[in-house]
Amino acid sequence: MTQIHQYQDDEHVLGADGRFHVADEQVRLDLYGGEDWIAFALFWVLAGVVFYQVFTRYFLGDPAGWTEEIARYLLVATVFIGASMAVRRNNHIQVDAFYRWMPRLLARVLSTVVDGIRVLFFGYAAWLNWLLLEKIGEQRMAIVDLPMGWVFGAMLFGFCLMFVRSLQVTWRHWQQGYSILERPEIALEGGER
Repeated sequence: MTQIHQYQDDEHVLGADGRFHVADEQVRLDLYGGEDWIAFALFWVLAGVVFYQVFTRYFLGDPAGWTEEIARYLLVATVFIGASMAVRRNNHIQVDAFYRWMPRLLARVLSTVVDGIRVLFFGYAAWLNWLLLEKIGEQRMAIVDLPMGWVFGAMLFGFCLMFVRSLQVTWRHWQQGYSILERPEIALEGGER
């Protein structure tokens, strides 16, 4: 996480002894949600599978056939579960310039509409994913004899997390009376969490 830090007049990087003096910021684990840790774990399992794939292919000369398929599905799970982090932190792609030129009331209304559309989109995507999971969840993977429902289950879990997080972001915007769209400078101050 990048934080903008301005030095005060009494704060010096070089000490009187001419050496470089800095202090690390306190590590704050409370900034991370449950989905952050799940995505982190999935990423490292993915890294292990890819490392094993490279090792068996280039060092042993006998590639493990299952690794490519499992790596692909782990990547899908990592992306969909990890995407809820961006929703929670409200880091999705947005165009701030239009809001600078709009009247304040219009910007507030449009920002609220954007929040509502986001909630509806993730809710609808979760529902569609549920329908897809019901239809093809029992089909088997191509190489590994595991159900495809595991992959679609991870996607459904990710969409449900995104839906819940979008509800939380919408509620936060409603309570504080503005969103990051209306006041993009709050992103530079540490952003939304």
